[in-house]
Amino acid sequence: MKLLQEIRELYALKPSSRGWHIPLLASLCVSTPLFIGYFAGNVLAGSVASIAGLVILYLPEASFTRRMITLMACAFGLLISFFSGLLFSFNPIVASVYLGGFTFAVHWVTRYFKLKPPGNFFFIMLAAVGICMPFNLEQIPLKTGLATMGCISACLLAFIYGFMVRTKNPDAQETIIVQKNLISGTAESAIFGITIGVSLAVAKLFQLENPYWVPVSCLAVMQGVSAKHIWQRSLQRIIGTFLGLGLAYVLLSLKLPVWGICLGIALMQFVVEMFITRNYGYAVIFITSLTLLLAEFGSSLSGRPNELVVARFTDIVLGSLVGAIGGYFLYHQKIKDKMERQLRKTRIALKR
Repeated sequence: MKLLQEIRELYALKPSSRGWHIPLLASLCVSTPLFIGYFAGNVLAGSVASIAGLVILYLPEASFTRRMITLMACAFGLLISFFSGLLFSFNPIVASVYLGGFTFAVHWVTRYFKLKPPGNFFFIMLAAVGICMPFNLEQIPLKTGLATMGCISACLLAFIYGFMVRTKNPDAQETIIVQKNLISGTAESAIFGITIGVSLAVAKLFQLENPYWVPVSCLAVMQGVSAKHIWQRSLQRIIGTFLGLGLAYVLLSLKLPVWGICLGIALMQFVVEMFITRNYGYAVIFITSLTLLLAEFGSSLSGRPNELVVARFTDIVLGSLVGAIGGYFLYHQKIKDKMERQLRKTRIALKR
C-alpha cells in the first residue's frame, strides 16, 4: 500500500493557477531564434540563441517595470554564465574546478536574494553548456553574440507581452527579499558547487561525447526542497528520461525536416511549461526530448538514433545518481551543522 501511495504521489497532477499564455510566451522565445536561424540558413546558430531564450522563465508576476528590470538583469547573468563557460573550457580539470566555483557563487547569490524558481538552474546550465563546447578562442565573441540575440528577442517578446497582459495589482509595493543566514547559505552553496564540479569531472573522466548532460541532470535532481523530494526527482528523472528518449527516438527515426524539428521543439516547450508546475515527472519526459533535439543539432550521433538514445540515457542516469548523492549531503543536518560550525570558526579567526 505504501509503495502504491508513493507511485501515486510521484505522478499526481497538482492544481495550478498558471494560464496558457506563459507556456505560449516561453514557446515563442525558444522557437523564434530557431526559425530565424532556419530561414537564414544557419539553424546551428539559431539553436545557441534559442537556449538563451530560456531567460523568459525568470519573468516574475509583478508590475511591468519590475518584470523588465528582472528579466534584463537575469539576461545579463545568463550571458556572463555562457561567456565564462566558453572561456574556461580549454582544460577538463580547470573546467570542473571553475564550474564548481561558479555554481557555489550563483547558488549563494540566488539564495541570498531568494530568487524564485527556476532560481540558479539556467545560470548554471548555460555555464555548463558553454564549458562543454570545444574551446575556440576566436569563436567566443560569435557564440556570445548569438546568445545575446536570444536574450534580446526574449526581452522584446516580454515587452510586447507586458502591454497585452497586466497584473491585477501593478501598483502593489514590491520589495527585494534577502536571506539573512549567510553561514547556512555558504554551507549549502559549497555542497552544490562541489557536487556539480564532481559531476563534470566524472563526465570528463569517462570522456563522454556531450558531457554537459551529466552536470545538468545532477543540477535538476538537486533542485528538490528536501531529501525525500530529491530522491523522488531522481526517480522521476530516470523514468521520465527513459520515456522521453523513447519519444525522441521516434521523432529522430521519422527523419523530420529541419523545420519539423523546430516546430516539434516549440510544441514541446509549450507542453513542458504546462506540466512543470503540476508534475515534474510528466514534464521531464518532454524536457528530455526537447533538450536532446535542441542540443544535438549537428552532433555526430544525430543521424544514429539508437546510439544517441543509449548515450544520453547513460549520461542522464549518471548525472541523476551523482545529484542524489549530493542531495543526501545537502539535506543531512549533521553534515550541514558541522560545516556551519567550521565556517563560523574560520570567520572568527579571520576577524582577529
